[in-house]
Amino acid sequence: MAPSTGAAAEIKPDRLKKLLQDLVDIYSPSGKEEEILLFCEEYLRSRGLNVKRQAVDENRYNLVVLPPKTDEVDLCFVGHLDTVTAHDLDDFGFYEEDEKVCGLGSSDMKAGCAAMIEAFTVLADKKGRFPSVGMALVVGEEEESDGAKTLVREYRFPWAVVAEPTNMMPCLGHYGYLEVLLRTRGKKAHSSMPELGQNAIENMLKLLLQVTGYTTTVSSGLVYNIRQLSGFPGGFVVPDTCEAWLDLHLPPDSRMDVLKADLEHLVEDAGKVIPSLDAYIRFENTQSGYRISQDRPLVRRLREVCKGMKVPWETQDFRSHSDGNVLWGAGVDPIILGPGRLETAHTPEESVVFSQVVQAAQLYLNFALAI
Repeated sequence: MAPSTGAAAEIKPDRLKKLLQDLVDIYSPSGKEEEILLFCEEYLRSRGLNVKRQAVDENRYNLVVLPPKTDEVDLCFVGHLDTVTAHDLDDFGFYEEDEKVCGLGSSDMKAGCAAMIEAFTVLADKKGRFPSVGMALVVGEEEESDGAKTLVREYRFPWAVVAEPTNMMPCLGHYGYLEVLLRTRGKKAHSSMPELGQNAIENMLKLLLQVTGYTTTVSSGLVYNIRQLSGFPGGFVVPDTCEAWLDLHLPPDSRMDVLKADLEHLVEDAGKVIPSLDAYIRFENTQSGYRISQDRPLVRRLREVCKGMKVPWETQDFRSHSDGNVLWGAGVDPIILGPGRLETAHTPEESVVFSQVVQAAQLYLNFALAI
């Protein structure tokens, strides 16, 4: 049965823009989401929605919206309310530029959250049976995904739509993620007499050349980023310890265990080309990638919704890590689909085309009504 698209007039763009402005103007870095949680809870309750708090720690919680009289749904819309730390605390808020909405978190992912909330606001206003869908506004995605991890410990749902910025292209594939710690050790000496010591930072730089050389020659599409490099101790000395943190993103079909083995062997063998190397590797965070078949019934239903709205069906793989990895690990099939472009996220130029936010709200609404 083709999904209904008759609710198009019920999305209210002015109300949606005001909501998005309010969300962007609330500073909510990971770990400090209390103010935005209170705002969203009051907003949802005032619309007559069934809202529950799910405690994550002493001060933070997820907001879970469910149909009346049930905790089980066939599909859950998931969004995170936290952002990265502001680049400028005096200038992080909402502003408009041409057709774009700008500000910290506008794309990642307060636009997606606003679109979901607007869709559920319309659902609450409709007469008749509430569809078998829920919404979870979670915390902590930009750090440890503690909100999503808490969510799946208590609630069960087979499918999710995660409103990360995908430029409204459905992502049925999701990259895996591997967080790597590298540590090198040397010998401390006075800074004016480096020949008496062994500089751990120099050894690390040589080791990183080996690691990055490996990642660029692998044909699997592996993406790497050297996130942090630190030498210890500080002061006027030759540092005897250096740590580097790496983010590695793997295409959905990659073998995580093979990558780990290759990196362990690389560090072990690096001593053959780097004299007196004392190196250590540890894998801190591992999240598996995945790919969902387009033949699944719910995926076909989403495709019908997109077709009815003339939204191009151009599936792709989500290249970053997200709460989708956590949901997948808990047995949920997450489709990543939201307004905005990933490449603007976490940058001072973060923005989203507002017409795409309206389109997302309409698509979420129509998809919910099609369940």
